[in-house]
Amino acid sequence: MKATTQAEGRPYYLNWELQKAAEKLLREIMMVKPGETVLITCDTTNDERVINATAGAALTMGAYPIVMQYPASLEQAIMIEPTKPVLEAIKAADVWIEYDYQLFYTRGWKQAMDCGTRQITAASMDINMMLNVIGRFDHKKIVELGERLVVLHNEAKQMRITSPGGTDLTFACEGRLCNQSGTYAAPGTSVMLSGQTSMCPIEETINGTIVFDGGLFPPQEIGRQVNPVKLTIEKGVCTKIEGPGREAHLFQKWMASWNDPKMYWVAHISCGFNPGIPEPTGRIEEDERIFGCVEIGLGTQGEGLGGKSWVAANHTDGIILNPSIYCDGKAIEENGFYVDPECVRICGELGVAGY
Repeated sequence: MKATTQAEGRPYYLNWELQKAAEKLLREIMMVKPGETVLITCDTTNDERVINATAGAALTMGAYPIVMQYPASLEQAIMIEPTKPVLEAIKAADVWIEYDYQLFYTRGWKQAMDCGTRQITAASMDINMMLNVIGRFDHKKIVELGERLVVLHNEAKQMRITSPGGTDLTFACEGRLCNQSGTYAAPGTSVMLSGQTSMCPIEETINGTIVFDGGLFPPQEIGRQVNPVKLTIEKGVCTKIEGPGREAHLFQKWMASWNDPKMYWVAHISCGFNPGIPEPTGRIEEDERIFGCVEIGLGTQGEGLGGKSWVAANHTDGIILNPSIYCDGKAIEENGFYVDPECVRICGELGVAGY
């Protein structure tokens, strides 16, 4: 497997296609209207071509774009409180496009949501990522597939996830609603990129083994995952981390460095289904949406996920490739391919390979 390139530097590289995808982001997902303020936050690692295309799309649509750029955080991966000028800007904006990866789930982010801002986290977005996640496929059809997965998950009382890599996880989920990210932004809400569902099982019922083999972040030193990382889960808590390579060692040390027991709590279980991402790229924002994958988070559990909700010192996400998912004993996905008839129909209409 090859990683999606991040090195293409020509200013005109796919610039027409990028402009169309940026307008699609604002019009179809963020629901931008003429006269609204569109705030774009970014740091010095972000792709200026994406920033400029987004600002240009906002202006073309009759909105008023504002770009705020600040230094990248090289010491801490996520969750840094915004400075006062940024805080006041995100609270006042109608729409907030976050291309950095620092402010999501902070107290400042919560204040912006309370003020009615519509926000999307699109961290590390470059041209290829914009086209893969947003530009290449029918957004409404991706949402339709997500809606079907949400129905299947919400109807289930018990679920099981297995994978060729060694995952075998069971949990109860009755009364815990699944939701879809990346649909359509509403005032006071935050959306993620399209192609992912998330749910919080009943925490103390989560038991078994998780094997991350498609991606793991943070710590950022892992980079693109080569060796699997195995987690033993007992009553919703990770009790052991092991694996044959450097990834397991780095992850174990990183988790312990926070000195916070809540870092080991399973926060959510998500399913990726964006057809623009058929394989790992090494960037967690894309890899969480690999078509057919399962993504599991540990650490902070956001308020909107419908679980017990808690704040840990940080949050981490890992990817399981080619899973099988069983709802009350019935398979809805086998080895990375959906087998539910309605999902199969939608995948065929989307033009997904293998359907």
